[in-house]
Amino acid sequence: MAPGWQLCSGLCHHFCNTCCIFVGYPDTLTDMDYARPVEALIPGAQGRILGALVRAGAPLNLRTLAQLSGISPGQASRVLPRLVELGVVRRTEVPPSALFELPERNFGARLVRDLSDAHGALLLELRTTAEELRPAPASVVLFGSAATGAARAGSDIDVLIVRPADGVDEDAWTTSLINWVSRIREFSGNPVNLLEETETDIPRLLRSRRSLWETIRAQGVLVAGKPLHEVARQSA
Repeated sequence: MAPGWQLCSGLCHHFCNTCCIFVGYPDTLTDMDYARPVEALIPGAQGRILGALVRAGAPLNLRTLAQLSGISPGQASRVLPRLVELGVVRRTEVPPSALFELPERNFGARLVRDLSDAHGALLLELRTTAEELRPAPASVVLFGSAATGAARAGSDIDVLIVRPADGVDEDAWTTSLINWVSRIREFSGNPVNLLEETETDIPRLLRSRRSLWETIRAQGVLVAGKPLHEVARQSA
C-alpha cells in the first residue's frame, strides 16, 4: 500500500487516485451511534429514558426526565413502571413527586452504564488491536467525530496511521492493515477511513494549514506508537 492511500471499509474497498482494489468485507453490519449508544441498542422510549438517566448521573423527576429523553410525560409515566419493576431504574418518593435514577448495584443498570461508554470501548479495541500490526507503525491516531465521542450512525471512524520509514514489506503491510480495518469495522459497526502517511512526511504535514491536518492536530487521540510531534522531531 503506497503512502497517501486510503482504506475505507465502509465502501468495502481501498483506493488511491488511480486504482481500486476490492476487499470482501461483510455488508450486513449496522452503524453504531457512539454519541447515544444506549438509545441505539435499546429502541423506543425505554432506551431514551435509560440514556437520559445515565447521562444525567443524578436523580430526575418525571417531567425533567421526559424532557431530557425527548418524550412526553405521559409516555414516560407508562414506560417507567416496567423499568422500576425490572430494578433497572429506582424510584424514590420525594413528595409531592418522585425521583428516578439508575441504582448502583443493579446488574441491568451496570450494563446500561457500560453500554454508555461505547467510546471508551472503541478506544480500547483500537489500542489493543493496533499493537498487533506488523511492522509496528510509527504512530496511530484517531481523529474526527470518533475521537471526540460524537460519532453517530453513519459516521466514519477516521484513523491516521504513520508508516515506518524503513523495513516495510509491501504485501505484508497491506495485508496487516486490511485485516486490522476489518476487525475494527466488525467491532464498531461503522465505516473505517484509514489515512496512511509515511513517517518522513509527518514534519511537513504537521505544518500544513489544510483543515484535515488542523483537525488532526486539534482533536487527534493517540492510539499506538509515538505522538505525532515526536515522530516529526525524529524525522526532521
